[in-house]
Formats: sequence, structure tokens, C-alpha cells
Amino acid sequence: MRDKGHNFLRVFGIIEAVVASPWPISYSELSERLNLAKPTAHRLCDLLESQSLIQRAVDGKRYIPGPRLRSLSMSVLGSSTLLLERQLVLQSISAKIGETCNLTVPNGGTMLYLDRVETDWPLRISLPVGTQVPLHCTASGKLYLSQLASRERKRLIDTLTLEPSTPNTITDPKKLIAELKTTRANGVGIDNEEFYEGMIAVAVPINDPMGRICATLAVHGPLQRLTIDDALAHVPAMREAAERLEATLVSDLRK
Repeated sequence: MRDKGHNFLRVFGIIEAVVASPWPISYSELSERLNLAKPTAHRLCDLLESQSLIQRAVDGKRYIPGPRLRSLSMSVLGSSTLLLERQLVLQSISAKIGETCNLTVPNGGTMLYLDRVETDWPLRISLPVGTQVPLHCTASGKLYLSQLASRERKRLIDTLTLEPSTPNTITDPKKLIAELKTTRANGVGIDNEEFYEGMIAVAVPINDPMGRICATLAVHGPLQRLTIDDALAHVPAMREAAERLEATLVSDLRK
């Protein structure tokens, strides 16, 4: 039983290290960090990879959280007792702005809608919880990309299919990378009719306890009611709401 418990802790240690790392991590780095023999670290990584709990990064050598682990984390957050508190924050900022607000999280090569509060206006775009949207042409996706280390950002962009959703969609990798530098500097993601014609959106980051982006708070609406300048004027209020959401997410993870 002691051996089984020890093995479990080693496996859990690898999962925890992969999740906590701000960049993809190799099995040799895991070996050193967790004081494991390299053959043991390699074997346990192979096991976790076979169960989709971790997966290879773009370079094929290092590891990032896998789809099964991401799905588990989404289930934990989605079923949280603090879901009501998050909804109250979203309802408050949605009422202040008068448009739909949502909470999105990175999900591999997309952003996943985890929570949202719809505007009362009859004219609105429906993107229900569980919807996955592209990284390259959404406010949340571009914000997430902008926060990655430059090397990882380029590697991820190289794997994406930059399909045009509208005439405004940026499909040139170099132009996208250039815009992401501005996005990173401003800390605000902007979708200027890039995902849907006639719809604009802005997003601000929600950070984990280590200061890394783990989710985004976004607002979107039809151009007839909400211009980019109008939306950007609400960024200070959105940042305040994001700080409240950070507190709920941290509380969730500590439970």
C-alpha cells in the first residue's frame, strides 16, 4: 500500500508540475524538479500521455495538460459551489454595460465558453456555454495568444488554421503576431468584426495565483449598439469584475 501511495504521489506530482509550468516542460525537467530518475519520469509521462492527461507540445518533446485533464478542470469549475458567485459578477457587469458578458478558458487550440450572461436586447448573437471559438479572430483568443511567451506563441500560431470568418479576419501569421504585441502591451483583446460581421468584442484577462492568464472576461455586442470605442470605455469596470472573478477561481482551486 505504501508503494501504491508513493506511485500515486509521483504521478500527481507530474500532473501538478505540468499544470503549474508557465511553458511546456520536458520529462528531464520533471525528473530534476521532482527528484525522479529519468527512466521513471519518462515511464510515468508515457502513462499519463496514454490516458490523455498530458500531451506533447508543438515541439513534440515537452508536455502540456492533455484534453482529459482540461475536461476535468472544466467540470470542476462548472460544477463549483461558487458558480452562483461567478454568475452574480457576470450579471453585474452585463447590466452595467448592457451587453452579453462571458467567461472563456483556453481549450487546446480554441477558447471554450465556461459561463455567460445574455443581454436583454432581442438582437443578440447566441454563443451558449460549451461553445468553442477560434483563437486567431476572437477577443478572448487573441488576448490568450498575446500572453504566451513569444516562442510558444509562434509555435501555436504555426499549428492553427487561420481561416477567414469575415473580411476583417487576420489570416497572415506575421500580421497576427504584430497585432498580438500590441494586445499584450495593452492587456486588452479586441475583435473588430473578425469573428462575425457586425459584431465587436473586447476581453480582459483573468489570472491565476501565479499571475498567468487562465481565463478571460469578454463583452460583445452588435455594432449598431456597441462600437469598439464604447466597449473600450468599459475596460476599467471589466478589470474590476475580472479581479472578483479571479478571487472566485482561486477559491475554487483551493477547495
